[in-house]
Formats: sequence, structure tokens, C-alpha cells
Amino acid sequence: MTQNHPLKIGIVCGEHSGDRLGAELITELQKTHDINLFGVGGPKLEALGVSSLFDFSEINIMGLIDPLINYRRLSQLRESLIKIFREEKIDFFIGIDSPDFNIGIHKALKTDSINKNIQIVSPSVWGWRQNRIKSIKKYIDLTMCLFDFEHNFYKDHNHKSIHLGHPFSNLNKIDREITLQSKNFSSNKKYISIIPGSRKSEIQNMFPIYVEFMKKFSKKNKDHIFLIPVADNKTMNLVQKLSNDLNVNAVIEQNSIKEFLSISEFSVVTSGTATLESAILGCPPIICYKTNFLNYAIISRMLKVDNIGLPNLLLGKRYFSELLQNECTKESIYNASRDISSLKEDSKNIANILKAKLQGVGFENAAKEIFLI
Repeated sequence: MTQNHPLKIGIVCGEHSGDRLGAELITELQKTHDINLFGVGGPKLEALGVSSLFDFSEINIMGLIDPLINYRRLSQLRESLIKIFREEKIDFFIGIDSPDFNIGIHKALKTDSINKNIQIVSPSVWGWRQNRIKSIKKYIDLTMCLFDFEHNFYKDHNHKSIHLGHPFSNLNKIDREITLQSKNFSSNKKYISIIPGSRKSEIQNMFPIYVEFMKKFSKKNKDHIFLIPVADNKTMNLVQKLSNDLNVNAVIEQNSIKEFLSISEFSVVTSGTATLESAILGCPPIICYKTNFLNYAIISRMLKVDNIGLPNLLLGKRYFSELLQNECTKESIYNASRDISSLKEDSKNIANILKAKLQGVGFENAAKEIFLI
């Protein structure tokens, strides 16, 4: 593509992990092109020049029911983005995660035939709602997959994709003593990480269960301290509110997930990217997920895979415990924690296997690829 003007890129993401991925790709593109950015992003994309039309957390909604409840507002936000992308005559639209929100933008812009559409982070089309592959092929020119099994799925369905790889392929554990000193933690204590998720609905569903588990575990394990990392002030306030009657030794802190996982015996994690981060940092995760009854009733009937935890999907077997819906209770989490020592012994080997599976073409090659579509 020959450009006589700065590249105009529309970009949309709805959570911090997508913000990091988008920032890495844009940083790579800025090495060779002048770029004007439009859309919505988090702090990293905003630092690179995105003037967000609204707070990116507004589209951070998951499941089947919550998007329906918020349909009118989400539609208004989507239309405001489509309007500015059309007015600016963007060259590329980059949607990051948030597949149900972004597919509407991909569809609208594809009818204009002006720009190319790129999706970073594949929808879980390989796992459920596989009929979405028709829309993906029709409206998206290139999907950048974090995982190789996603790339292979698209190859089987003749959709252009690349295995971008995952940033966790370069993730390394922080030295325990350094972390203990920097956080002023005691070396005589043992630590457990509790990762409630990043979305409000996730935290509201999951954290009360984790609170009950922490209370139960602490009765017999007085030497343990719970570490609860959160992404931002909003999450901090919500977790603190839900922790009012916790009454156990716990530390809630922003931007400390890597440090906390590096020193923890194990973690209790809401299903998502953090399960993978935990496994790679040598902290065996107990993978948990619970949603409202109607969401689960619909989703469970559409699932095409036996496991939902990312490390288990990559390993091809249920290596780490998965506690879903009615199985996700304080008792089941407690029982799973009693069987975790054997996983800790092999954690370094498992981490290396996972990191090898996460290596893809990288952002430098991905930035070149978008000009070939």
C-alpha cells in the first residue's frame, strides 16, 4: 500500500490485555510510518496517540445476557466509532478482542470497501459458536492469533490468519528474595494469589466465592497470606468493597500480578489470560469460572471443547483443576488446593512447554503482514 499521507488507523479495545497488544503493534508500525489513530483504547494506546471517544471499560462486557441488557448503549458506542472511522477514511481498522462488539464494526466498514479489517485475538470460535466463522471470513481480512491451535483452525477453514504469538512466551519468574524485599513481605510466610478477573461482572460473580475459600483455608493455615492483584482503581474499589468481612491476612495491590504469582504456592484464578500467566510463572492455578444460570445454560450447550483453561488447552489435557459453575465452591477450591503440591514440583518443566507453544511470528512480522492483505 502506497501512502502519500500518514496512515489512518481505527482501533478498538476494551481491556488492559488488549491495550498492551495494540500498543505493541502500533509501536512497531510507528517505526516505519507516520500514524494517526482514532477510536478507543486504554492508557498504553492513549499514550501513543489515541484520543478515546469513551472509557474503554464501557465495552468490557462478556457473556450472552449482559450484552443484551446493555444492547442500546453498546450499539450507540459502536455507531459513534463507525461514524468517525468513515469520516476519517481510515486505512486499517484493528479490533482487539471484544469480538461481539468489534464484528459489527468489521461488517459496517467492509461494506465501504475502503479500508482493511484486522482482528487481534481470535474469538473462541474453535471452542463454541462455530457458525461465527462465516462472518469472520466475510468481514475480517486478517486475524492475528495468540495461539497456534487457533491459527490451525483458520487454516482448516481457509481464513487468512497468522500466529502472532503471545507476550507470555518471554515471561520469566521474578526472583523470590527480590520480590519479598521490594514488597516488604516476610520470608517466613507462605503466599497464595487470588485473581478475581478484570471485568466487573466476573468479579461480582467470583470474588464472594473466593472470600469464603480464603476464610476456610485460613482457619487451618495461619501462616499463609493472600495476595490479590488488581488492574486499576475501579477494580481496586470493587474488590475492597467485596472484602469488607474478609478478616484474613490479605494484600490488595495494583499492577503486582507478576510479583505476586512469582512468590505464591498456588493461585485461585478466574478463567482467562491470568491462568496462563500463573502457570508460566510456576504458580499452579486452580481455574474457576461461574456465571449466571442463563448464560451457563446456553454456553454449556454450545461448547465444542473439554477444557476451558488456557494452559490446559495448550497442553491438550486437563493438567490443572477446572471448577466450573456448580463445582465452583469454597469446598471444591479448598479440596483442589490440597492436591496442588505435585503440580508445583513439575512447574518449571510445564512453564517451558507452555512458553514454547506461545512463540509466534512476533509484532515485527505482524506489522509487515498487514500491508500484504
